[in-house]
Amino acid sequence: MSKKEKLVCIVGPTATGKTRLSIDLAKKLNGEIISGDSMQVYRGMDIGTAKVTKEEMSGIPHHLINIKDPEESFSVFEFQQLVRGKISEITNRNRLPMIVGGTGLYIQAVIYDYRFSHEARSEHIRRKIEQRLLQEGGDTLYNELKEIDPETAGKIHPNNERRIIRALEVYYTTGKTMTEIRRQQENKLLYDAVLIGLTMERQKLYERIDQRVDQMMEKGLLQEAKMLYEQGLRNHTSTQAIGYKELFDYFDGKISLDEAVGQIKRNTRRFAKRQLTWFRNKMDVTWFDMTDPLVYRENLRKISEYVAGKLNLKSNT
Repeated sequence: MSKKEKLVCIVGPTATGKTRLSIDLAKKLNGEIISGDSMQVYRGMDIGTAKVTKEEMSGIPHHLINIKDPEESFSVFEFQQLVRGKISEITNRNRLPMIVGGTGLYIQAVIYDYRFSHEARSEHIRRKIEQRLLQEGGDTLYNELKEIDPETAGKIHPNNERRIIRALEVYYTTGKTMTEIRRQQENKLLYDAVLIGLTMERQKLYERIDQRVDQMMEKGLLQEAKMLYEQGLRNHTSTQAIGYKELFDYFDGKISLDEAVGQIKRNTRRFAKRQLTWFRNKMDVTWFDMTDPLVYRENLRKISEYVAGKLNLKSNT
């Protein structure tokens, strides 16, 4: 069996400083960065997704940023395939691949043996379920899924008909629930991977989030969102991102600008809390507390030494 490729993942809630730390770490460990953020793939959404700037990159190559137009779809399967390809490319250049971001499910799909099985698709079965949706309604199908696979049903909004149909299609095609399939795949790491998590005292994190939203507004988030709104991109996956959907409600005249900004801050804080819970429950992460900016250099040294030790690497001091 071939040797596993080495990989670093830097994860954690939004606004914990993953961008800065990943660039400093890449300099030390001869790394290249792959964005692990499902929204940074979209062009024209720079401010709201806190995309790294050319200056911030400091010459470190970054991948999977600005590869899609906002009206295009982007799935976890596509992400998995692209990132696995990039990991091999970077490894073949004798550099260290580093996935950096907060979209947990996407990162999990890359590093674990997470298969999107073609056997789990059946045009015939899906059409039958879609027919039933028209005849019986979404509530009936959702209740059926709750009986068959309560764990998956609990993660799907009752109005998300596409995901309900997909979960039922998997079950009626394979005889296994999505939960069963996921559990079979979850524990097998495909890479020689080190998972680093950045965390922060909650009050400090929430203050940073509020400040960051204010800075985004100063940098022109309103104008960026307006351009997308005027392109008629209301119901696309891209514009469901926090920072855009709230401003779209302002453009529609449903709320004031102050209310929209307040909602962006609140929704980002809630999102950060969910991210932290997700990473703590789903992945074997080694956490580093980034609350005190005065010990940043010390934290960087500790993380660099920890990664180098785990992966048997030489560090550029």
